[in-house]
Amino acid sequence: MPRKMEIEYPDTLLDLLQETPEEFEREAKMAMAVKLFELKRISSGMAAEMVGKDRASFLLELQRYGVEMINMESDELESDVENA
Repeated sequence: MPRKMEIEYPDTLLDLLQETPEEFEREAKMAMAVKLFELKRISSGMAAEMVGKDRASFLLELQRYGVEMINMESDELESDVENA
């Protein structure tokens, strides 16, 4: 069963960002999923599930956040290529 998290933020934040509450909350959820993926805490599939997107759409959106699609160290990538 999915869990919910509630975050308080000042009303003035929405005015500053010129966003609706729904837009801001969607963006905050995406930012959290992207950061957890970038830190290698969750997979791209789990991150995509968190934000209600398919994996490919999530990966394509990473560029907006300056995050690489392939989140591997060079030695990890070399190992994967050797084992492919």
